[in-house]
Amino acid sequence: MQQLVSEYARLGRTRAEIQPLLEAMIVRELRDSAEARESYLNLWRRAGVTVACGTFSGPGPISQAFEQAVRRIANAHAIVDLLTDHLVLVREAADIERAHREGKHGIVIDFQDTLAFGDDLDRIELFHNLGLRMVQLTYNLQNLVGDGCTERYQGGLTTFGLEVVRRLNDLRILVDISHCSEQVGWDALAVSTAPVVVSHSAAKALSGHPRAKSDELARAVAERGGYFGVVVVPGFLSAHPHVTLENFVRHVEHMVDVCGIDQVGIGTDKMGPPSSRTGSLIEYPPEMPATLPGSFDWTGFRLEEHRLTPDYQIEGYETFADWPNLTVALAQAGFTEEELRKLLGLNFLRVFREVVG
Repeated sequence: MQQLVSEYARLGRTRAEIQPLLEAMIVRELRDSAEARESYLNLWRRAGVTVACGTFSGPGPISQAFEQAVRRIANAHAIVDLLTDHLVLVREAADIERAHREGKHGIVIDFQDTLAFGDDLDRIELFHNLGLRMVQLTYNLQNLVGDGCTERYQGGLTTFGLEVVRRLNDLRILVDISHCSEQVGWDALAVSTAPVVVSHSAAKALSGHPRAKSDELARAVAERGGYFGVVVVPGFLSAHPHVTLENFVRHVEHMVDVCGIDQVGIGTDKMGPPSSRTGSLIEYPPEMPATLPGSFDWTGFRLEEHRLTPDYQIEGYETFADWPNLTVALAQAGFTEEELRKLLGLNFLRVFREVVG
């Protein structure tokens, strides 16, 4: 799989062009090859993670958002069906507990944008029926719901966005404000009748990054029963290109001071689609652009400005399989076993149970 990615890069193909192809190929590999299935499951085992969120709608052309989301969710269902003895599609908190009890792995279907809804509120229920359980209101740019954290001007929720939050509440879907503007976060807290989460972000007080959150907003999320997951993306953690797990730990410690030990966890934001053939993650070569040169960058990230160039690296976490290193780093920093259990999953399980059921 990795060789194929490199070949596509040599031919000038973009990440956006080949992503759907790669996901379909992964499903076929898992269906046709026992070796591929074992390699894929081994990645889960090495990580030691019971449940992970899979993003099935994100930035991209609005015209393609609905179809791509449906296709990606269908692929997730196919993988779970192929590996039913090992995987669980998480629809409620009991599924997470069952996965842990039975030594299985769970997948939570989430969206990192609301583009797939279009202007049709009924699509929210449609996707809920397909397993959607967490929704980020915006990615980095503006959509019909509100503004993202890298938009030129950053307002709050639109009138339509307020209704989206209410529908998510009605269907017991987690509201996530990770990539949203600060004002969208405040507006979501004001209108939501359920706790709101920041599934993967960092402390703006430590890094000053636009993708990070202010202490004031993080504290408000916690006071309303929410949750804050800390990323391991190097540029989000530090302005210095060389980052270690000590930087990650400092952000966790800071957020615990701000939010409390019961409201903080880990949201790595660094996993990517698994390569079942290699048992590792698909790594896109630096020379492979997300989109065609000169075309619009739907992600809203300006690589130099937002510290996403290849010189930003984090020592100790290269792939999903390196998850145990995060536990070790937190333990070495002095977190107790009880605190580690909360940070590693119980805090997320608590808010997931309260909101989703």
